[in-house]
Amino acid sequence: MRPPGRRGVPRASPALLLLPLLVPLLGAPRGVGAGTGAGAPSELRVRVRLPDGQVTEESLQADSDADSISLELRKPDGTLVSFTADFKKKNPRAVRQAEEVRGPEQMHMDIAVNFSQGALLSPHLRNVCAEAVDAIYTRQEDVRFWLEQGVDGSVFEALPKASEQVLLPRCGKVGDRGKPCLCRYGLSLAWYPCMLKYCHGRDRPAPYKCGIRSCQKNYNFDFYVPQKQLCLWDEDP
Repeated sequence: MRPPGRRGVPRASPALLLLPLLVPLLGAPRGVGAGTGAGAPSELRVRVRLPDGQVTEESLQADSDADSISLELRKPDGTLVSFTADFKKKNPRAVRQAEEVRGPEQMHMDIAVNFSQGALLSPHLRNVCAEAVDAIYTRQEDVRFWLEQGVDGSVFEALPKASEQVLLPRCGKVGDRGKPCLCRYGLSLAWYPCMLKYCHGRDRPAPYKCGIRSCQKNYNFDFYVPQKQLCLWDEDP
């Protein structure tokens, strides 16, 4: 495992920094695109209202062959959010329940991911995180699971210990842009497919998939940055 030092200053946008971290979190349905033809991802475009009242458009694609779902939306401040759910190799601890998931979730990202070895976790990581090669994070609990499954430890890079990170101030409270701090990025998914709907028919003995259910979810991600200039959006105390 490589030392905590980063390889230069990443130029990625905030959205790109957190993409591989979101995938283990959501319970989107498998095979939403089923019925559109083998190997042909289905696309859905919806207009959604954000928490601040503004309206934007989301683009969703489901690939039943690859067992993945992709979501893309542009926030009013220009940030492009791209979300990919890979159900073959991420989301290892998720337990799917037939209920709507709501409320914010706090995620502390305390391990960095080696981009050059990221394909061992998911084939989507290379495309999704190409502009954030030095700023990809995950959690220790997920790392332990992957290591138990035989993933090589070179995929992960050490960051300052959790006890050391706790002592660091939030980036919003640091005046010197060259100082290390804890960065926070909040993400709100206003609408995403979270569950399958099942229907009953007179000519079918068992329930069958007949649609999807939509959910809303909010996340706050905390992660270490060696310089405040890598977290200029975190201005809230």
